[in-house]
Amino acid sequence: MTHVRSIFLSDVHLGTRACQAERLLEFLAEHSCDNLFLVGDIVDFWAMRRSMYWSAAQNTVVQKILKRARHGVRVIFVPGNHDEIAREHVGASFGNIRVERELVHTAADGRRYLLVHGDEFDQVTKYHRWIAVLGDRAYGLVVRLNRILSKARCALGIAGHWSLSGYVKTKVKGAVNFIFDYEEAVMRHARERRVDGVICGHIHAAVVRESDHLVYINCGDWVDNCTAILEHADGRMELVRWLGRVAAAERAPAVAAPAVLARALPDPPADGVPPATGRIGARPAARRAA
Repeated sequence: MTHVRSIFLSDVHLGTRACQAERLLEFLAEHSCDNLFLVGDIVDFWAMRRSMYWSAAQNTVVQKILKRARHGVRVIFVPGNHDEIAREHVGASFGNIRVERELVHTAADGRRYLLVHGDEFDQVTKYHRWIAVLGDRAYGLVVRLNRILSKARCALGIAGHWSLSGYVKTKVKGAVNFIFDYEEAVMRHARERRVDGVICGHIHAAVVRESDHLVYINCGDWVDNCTAILEHADGRMELVRWLGRVAAAERAPAVAAPAVLARALPDPPADGVPPATGRIGARPAARRAA
C-alpha cells in the first residue's frame, strides 16, 4: 500500500449505475492517506430522484470513507451540484466528516490550494438549471453507450480503455470551448482569493496546468476516467488514472518544473497495452516568494 499525505476525489456519483465503485475500492485499498478531500458530486441525488440504484460496492465505498474518518484521517466534504443538499449543513460534521462550502488547503511545500467543486463557475448550471439537468441525462446516455462499446471491444479482443464521452469532448468545438471557459473562470476566482492553485471537479475532465504561476487541477471523475489527485509528503501533486490492480496506474505530477505544464493523462495506446506507470515532467519547484 502507498501512503500519501492527501487524496482528492470528485464526481464519484454514488447512486448511479455509471459509478465505478469497484475501481474506486481497489484504488482506496492501495492508497492510505492523512487527508481525504471529497470535492463534490460524491452522491448523485439528481439521478436518485429519477431512479434509485445502490450497489453493494457503492455501500462499501461509503463504509470505507467513514472508517477512515473514525481512524484519524481528516475527511473534508465540499458538496457539488449533484449533492448540493449537503450545502445546507456547511460547518457541521457527520461521522467525523466535515462539510465545507470551499476550503484552502496548505500543501506540505507551502502552496495554498483553493478547493471548490466548481459548479458555480458553470454558467449553464448556475443560470439554466433545466438545461443542466437535460445535459446530465444526455451524459448518462453517453456513459451507458460507452459501457456497451466497452463490452463489444472486450468481446472482440480489443484491450485498453476508450472513452466515448472523452472523444466527444475533444472533438466537439462547443464542448472544448465550454471546458476552456470553465477553467478560466475558476482560475480568475483563485487569483481573487490570492492562492497558489485551485483543485476542483465538476466537468469530468482531469487535467493539471500552470498559467501565470497559478496551478489549475481538476480531479476528473469515477464514472468514465477513474482519476484522482495525490499529494505526497513533500507537497508534490500527482494526477493518477486508476486502471485496476493488474494494469496499475498511469501517473502524472500536477506541477513539473517552473513554467512547464503537466497535461491531462493521455489515453492508453491504441494497442491497448498501457504502461504500468507513466510519468510526465519532474519534481515541482519550491513555492515562489510571496
